[in-house]
Amino acid sequence: MSRLTSKTILVLSPQGWGKMFLSKHHYAVALARRGNRVYFLNPPDSSSSGVSVTPSDLHENLFIISHRLFFPYKLKFRLLPVFHALMRFHIRRIERSIEGRIDIIWSFDLGNLYPLKFFTKGALRVFHPVDEPLSAAAIQAAKGAEIIFSVTREILEKYEAFQAPKHFVNHGVSEEFLNSEPVLDPNASSSVNVGLSGNWLRPDIDGDILQKIIIDNPRINFHFWGSYQLSDANIGGGLNEQTKTLIDVLKQRPNVTFYGAVSSRQLATAIRKMQAFLICYDVQRDQSRGTNYHKIMEYLSTGKVIVSNNVTTYRDMPVLVQMVKERDHNRSLPDLFKTVVSNLDYYNSAEWQRQRISYAQDNAYDKQLLRIENLIYGA
Repeated sequence: MSRLTSKTILVLSPQGWGKMFLSKHHYAVALARRGNRVYFLNPPDSSSSGVSVTPSDLHENLFIISHRLFFPYKLKFRLLPVFHALMRFHIRRIERSIEGRIDIIWSFDLGNLYPLKFFTKGALRVFHPVDEPLSAAAIQAAKGAEIIFSVTREILEKYEAFQAPKHFVNHGVSEEFLNSEPVLDPNASSSVNVGLSGNWLRPDIDGDILQKIIIDNPRINFHFWGSYQLSDANIGGGLNEQTKTLIDVLKQRPNVTFYGAVSSRQLATAIRKMQAFLICYDVQRDQSRGTNYHKIMEYLSTGKVIVSNNVTTYRDMPVLVQMVKERDHNRSLPDLFKTVVSNLDYYNSAEWQRQRISYAQDNAYDKQLLRIENLIYGA
């Protein structure tokens, strides 16, 4: 009998609820589908009024909490002890908005905005960093955790000072991607379609290399999904001059189409029209430091080949990801891309597609939660 069900779970996320989903959002949905009552806590929002709870239309067990701080957020950067003293009271307000006793605090919070020790005793405290911890606050955010999960071993190593058990659990893939029927592209025989999804407002896209790949392959159609304007941004990022210039230049290319932020279901359907996928981050600036990306599982679910900058989690898995060897630059990525798209019959062989799909299926969110359940409660 499942022990990770019929629980009240509060998910702490640094990215708000919106069109684009990351691990935090997918875990919230998967936990709700498992029979838990799940509350997803949005980041503080000055446009909110107090603390409000809104039912999600994705599942009857899922609720979104919006909240406004009763004190200035800038105190976090000027008077942290005062900020946290006030946050202790604010957390009580959040807890009172939740029906019943909280059984699990599931934190993806790398900003240490909500210190785990401030929550009412009795709830299991899970810390789940899925992004690279780049500050002292990100390390301190694990204080009080009773168990730690992460998507890379490099991240787990940074929390060695904490006594809590630490476990690698790879990114998951949601059922929308696994259950979507393939969409046949009537133009597939006469054109090659390459997809790239993600947050275009991130400052770590390798714009120079990406532009070279697009210019060097004028007969290939590039399809880009994800936020490229601030009005659609629920997962962070900013439209600085460099980012704006890159987006403007790419939009002018005749072989590029931007679709903006779409739902997981829409993305799952759209990417099945692709023959290949591209990942192009500057590892030196990348918030994940080229260790792992959530989108890889979604791409693998289609069975099609992925061409990428170096990603340590998959460096010994060439069937899953074709990547450059270098960790400090992507200068060989354009040639690798051209080699792969020129030999799609080989890289998208039936056997390789089966292996990719099988790997994605083995990392479905319901299977990841079963692994997590066994790690928390014992097999």
